[in-house]
Amino acid sequence: MINFRRSAAVLCGLLATTALAGAVPAQADEEPVPEPPRVELVLDVSGSMGAADIDGRSRISVAQQAFNEVVDALPEQTQLGIRVLGATYRGKDKKVGCQDTQQIVPVGPVDRSAAKAAVATLRPTGFTPVGLALRSAAQDLGTGATTRRIVLITDGEDTCAPPDPCEVARELAAQGTSLVVDTLGLAPDEKVRRQLLCIASATGGTYTAAQSAEELTDRIKQLVERAGDTHTRAPTVVGGADACPSAPLLAPGVYADREAFSEHRYYRVPVRPGQELRASVSMALDRPVNRDYGVLLRATAADGRELVRGADAGSGRADVLSAGLRWSATADDEDAAEAEETAAAVVEPTTVCLVVSNSFAPRPGTAATPGMPVELTIDVVAAAPAPDGPDLGRGWVLLALLTVAGLITGLLAGLLTRWWVATWREN
Repeated sequence: MINFRRSAAVLCGLLATTALAGAVPAQADEEPVPEPPRVELVLDVSGSMGAADIDGRSRISVAQQAFNEVVDALPEQTQLGIRVLGATYRGKDKKVGCQDTQQIVPVGPVDRSAAKAAVATLRPTGFTPVGLALRSAAQDLGTGATTRRIVLITDGEDTCAPPDPCEVARELAAQGTSLVVDTLGLAPDEKVRRQLLCIASATGGTYTAAQSAEELTDRIKQLVERAGDTHTRAPTVVGGADACPSAPLLAPGVYADREAFSEHRYYRVPVRPGQELRASVSMALDRPVNRDYGVLLRATAADGRELVRGADAGSGRADVLSAGLRWSATADDEDAAEAEETAAAVVEPTTVCLVVSNSFAPRPGTAATPGMPVELTIDVVAAAPAPDGPDLGRGWVLLALLTVAGLITGLLAGLLTRWWVATWREN
C-alpha cells in the first residue's frame, strides 16, 4: 500500500511537470549512424575549357593539376566521386551533346592512381549541360541522413537548358536531401557568376571565382575538408519568426534556417534555474555583399529586455561569420528550498528569446532571395557556480567591523608618524 501511494505521488509529480512545462520544444534530429563524408567533383570539359587565360595555361590543364593535388591530399575517410560534362561528344548535334555527362570515378574510397589517370585523359570537347550533370551527381551521391556535397567547376553558363541549372538546384534543395552545391567559376563573366551564385544560394553552398591555379586548388581542398567537418550531423530545418511570441520553441541541437538582408529572426529556448544556455550562430556569405557588415546574436527576456549579446567574429574563412553567447538562469532561494522539500514541486523554466540579426547589404545586381544560410547551435547545460567573494557581513555587523578597522588603521598611522618625526629630529 505504501509503495502504491509513492508510485501515485511520483506519477502526479510527472503530470504536474508536463503541465507546467508547456509546449514541448522542437527536437533536433538525433545524431545519425556515423557514415563517411561523400563528395562529388563535377568538372566542365566543354570546348571553352581549352582557353589559355589562367597563368598562361589552359583552363582544363589548371583544373587537372588541381584535381591531382586534391586527390593526393584527400582525407582517408572521405568518399570521392568525379563526374564530367561535355567530355566525349565532338559533333554539332545539340540534342546529343546536351546528354554528354559521365561519372568517370564512382563515389567511394578513392584509388588515387586510377582517379588521376582518368582525369589526365580529359580534353575540351563539347556542350555544357550543367543542369543535367547536377541532377546526375545528386543521384551518384545517393540518399542518407548526413550532408553530401557537390563541387561544380565550370567556366561557362549552361548551354543546354532545359533543365535550367538554377531550377535543378532549387529542385534538389526542395527534396530535403541534405545536399549542398558549391560552385567555382573559372571565367570572369558576369552571366556565369550570376548562374553559379544562384546554384550555390539555392542549396546553402558558396560561390568562388578562381583566377589562378593556386586559388582553384586551395578552394577545392577547403571544400572537400569542410565536407568532412560538417557531414556528420545534418541540421534540422527550422523557420524563425519576426517576433518572440510566435517564435519556434527549440531544444538543444543544430538547426538550419535562412535570413534575408538586415533581418531579425527569433527563436525561443526554455532554460531552468541552475542551467546555462550556450548558443552560437554562423552565417554563410554565399553572395557578394557590401563592406562593414556583421552578425549579432542576442538573448532577451520574453518582455524584450536584453539579457546578453555575443559579438561576431570571423571563422578563419572570408565566407562565414559567427557569433556566440552564454547565459545562466538563477533560481530564487525560496523556490530552491521548496523544490528540495518535495519531488512534485516544479520551478517553471525561463523562456529565453534568441535573436539573430545581420547588417548585410547586397551589392548592385545581387539577388536578395532566398535568404543567406544560417546555422544555429543550441545547448543547455548545468550552470557553473561563480566563485563566492568574501562576506563581510551586513547592517550593524558590517558597521562595527568597519569602525574597528578604522580605529586600528588610525592607531597604526599615528604610531608610525611619531616614530618618523622622532627619528627625523635626532638626525
